[in-house]
Formats: sequence, structure tokens, C-alpha cells
Amino acid sequence: MALQPAAGAKDLNPLEVTGNRRLREQLAAVYRLWGYQEVAPPSIERLDTLEAGGAIDDREVVRLVTDEPLGLRPEMTASIARAASTRLAGRPRPLRLWASGTTFRTFIGDSGSQRVQERLQSGVELLGVSGTAADAELLRLLLACTETLGLQARHQPRLLLGHHGLLTALLGRVPASHRTAARKALTGFDPLALAALPLDEADRQALQRLMRLRGEPPAVLYQLEQLLGPGPLLRDLSTVLGSIAGTAERLGVTLQLDPSFQPHFDLYDGLVLELVCQGEAAPVAIASGGRYDALMQRFGNDEAAGVGFGFAIEEIRELLDPSEFGGDPPEGPTLVAYAEPGLIGVALDQLQQLHHQGQPAELLSEPCSSQAEAERLASDRGCSGAVWLGA
Repeated sequence: MALQPAAGAKDLNPLEVTGNRRLREQLAAVYRLWGYQEVAPPSIERLDTLEAGGAIDDREVVRLVTDEPLGLRPEMTASIARAASTRLAGRPRPLRLWASGTTFRTFIGDSGSQRVQERLQSGVELLGVSGTAADAELLRLLLACTETLGLQARHQPRLLLGHHGLLTALLGRVPASHRTAARKALTGFDPLALAALPLDEADRQALQRLMRLRGEPPAVLYQLEQLLGPGPLLRDLSTVLGSIAGTAERLGVTLQLDPSFQPHFDLYDGLVLELVCQGEAAPVAIASGGRYDALMQRFGNDEAAGVGFGFAIEEIRELLDPSEFGGDPPEGPTLVAYAEPGLIGVALDQLQQLHHQGQPAELLSEPCSSQAEAERLASDRGCSGAVWLGA
């Protein structure tokens, strides 16, 4: 019998489980304040839903051996979008929904063998609003969540922002036959691939400048206006970014506009975002998302719209000290001990009385000789104290 979890899976200890739960509860409290309602998408979906019309690489989907093509969700947006377009189609828009749960991805490890990765996610979806107000609401909600997480200055939180429409417009000068390769080189920040493209030298230099174009939103927006001219896309983006600039500054979150930035999944066709913090050894992405109107339209509604984000719970937990989770740490249970086997009934009565008072308590399985011994055992077990019942 195997003694280790499957490659890519984890065993979580009680402290880690408690940390995950507290972070999810903190985020859920913020979602509810903003009017979002909880849903629970299934872990198992049909592959055509999970792959989101080709937006998610099928090599990342964990497939199940069943009579029909099924798999485990690599993210939750596609499942919620499907439900919004079917079972929730009759509800008034906008729909404000949130969910938390485990996602699964498969990849090839360094050894060349397949690995499955479990990730705990919590996030929101705002469905049915296509204007700038929805994008602005989503980003302000993201910052409100960031505030409740208790990030510190040492984490150097940075919100990366891009827009699918910007990149499409900037690639408009590239010959159609090379746009896909140029987009891949830019979003992958691959200067060698960009240099290898058979382009005119002027076009190549323009793309190389574009690859380096990132920084504070006002400065980048100015440069983009010089390249593209004024237009509604830049105007709307300026409005959205202006609506969050003051909050971001107050929270110590750096805003970085990067026209070539795209998240891992190719779900998005508008605003895209990623919240990155500095970990002990390297930057850590703790949230990502964006606008996915085209995904909603794949489920049969030409006027549908959607925007959302998801937090990576375990990455946040590993980034923070337990004392930084927010709120008071949970109190350890009281250890109920007894001097001799005949007192087990009395000990259980005492245990239940503590429970009725709302006090966590656990029973010592064997008798112990004294109050001092009970307190020593309580300390060893991480309990808050001990009650010892003498003879």
C-alpha cells in the first residue's frame, strides 16, 4: 500500500486547514457585504464546459474514465457561467455570485511523469453587466478583499492590469499571418521568439518597445494614446483605473498597467488582472481574473457578459504568518482529565457542560494522577487549560 499522497496532492495538518478556513471566511464576509450570493459549482463537468471552447488547454484537464467525456474542474468560472446561462437564466441581472472549493490541474513534472495539482480557490463572478461600472466594481472588491487579508508592506502587493483589446489593437499593424506568434511572444515575454519573426525591422522594433511598455497607469496610458490615438477603449480604461487609484494607494498596492499581460488561462477578452505579492524567495500570484464576455456567449446568449476573479487560498496562507490572518486566533480546547476509570461518566458530564457553554473541550483517554499532570498533558496537546476530576 502506498504511504505517500499522489504526485501533486497534499496532506494538510490541522493548523493549515484552520488557516484555509479562516481565509475563506474572511473573503466570504467581504463578498456578502458587496451583495454577492454563494453558489456551489460541481467538481465534475463535461469536458466541453471545462475546456471553455478551447480557452483552456485540454492537457491541463484531469479526465475521468466514464461513459461520457467528463473531467475535474481546473477553475470555477466556466462552470458558474454555464449555470448562469441555464439554471439561473431566469434570475434578474446582474448576477453577483461567489464560490469556493478545490480545483484540479494536470501537468508534466520535471521527471516527465504526469502530476495532478489541487488548489483551493475562492472568488466572485459578476454576470450581466458589460460596461466600465462592472470592471470598476470588481477591482474595488478585489482591493477590499486584499485589505481584509492583512497583507504587510514586506509583501509589496502589486496589481498587474492589462486589456485584451489593447493587445489586439497594438498588433493590428503586424501581418495577419504573424499575429498569433507575435501575441504569444509578447504575452510570454519571449524576446528571442519576437526577434525570430519574419517582420520588417520597423515592426520588430515597435513590438520590442511594446514588450517593455509597462508601469504606472497614467504614464502608460499616455504612451498608448500616442501609439493608438484617443478612443473609447483608452478612455474607459482610464476611468476604471482612476476609480481604484486612491484605494490602491491607501492600501499600499502598486498599480501596474501592462498592455501585453495575459493570465494563465485564455478565458478573457477584456480587462485582465493578477495580484502578485513578494514571497520569501520569489513573487507569488495570489489572485487573477478578468472579463469573459465571449465565454458567456458560448453558452448561447449573445448579449451575455461576465467578469470575475479568484484568490489562491493556500498561496495566501503560506505567504502570511498565522498571526496575520486577521481576527483573534481560535482558542484551544480545554482538556478534561480524571483520576480513575470510575470517573469517566463524570468526566463526560463535565465535557458536555463545557460544550453547552460554547467552550471547545476534549477528553483525556486515560486516567492521570494529578492536576499538575493534567496541565502538562494539556500543554503537550496544545490545549488552553485542563480540568482534573479527583477521586
